[in-house]
Amino acid sequence: MAATKINEFLGTGRRKTAVARVRLATGSGKITVNRRAFENYFPLETLRATVTSPLTVANALEKFDVRVNVSGGGPNGQADAVRHGISRALLQFDAALRPPLKAEGFLTRDPRERERKKYGQPGARKRFQFSKR
Repeated sequence: MAATKINEFLGTGRRKTAVARVRLATGSGKITVNRRAFENYFPLETLRATVTSPLTVANALEKFDVRVNVSGGGPNGQADAVRHGISRALLQFDAALRPPLKAEGFLTRDPRERERKKYGQPGARKRFQFSKR
């Protein structure tokens, strides 16, 4: 197994069923998601802001090239997973970034998951219509 370069930092982020593997390398601020341009993969400005927020907090938006491999879930879950992964990778780069990232809540894994459907009812919580008579 080849050793990773010294100027490359890894982080894994998760949200719902989305898993993001993030590689931060010193560079010019280029972000690639699943070998596609960041702007094409996350077309909504809100999702792009979510993904770049840890880099903004760390004042490292132009310092790193970010390569992301993300799978599972939908666009919002994937964006949150990428944000979590970038935050963890930034911690590997500099442990002094922990207080500001923690204050923003970027290091906490959001534990909310989809609740399973139960038998005898149409969804997780919804019940079939009840008729008394």
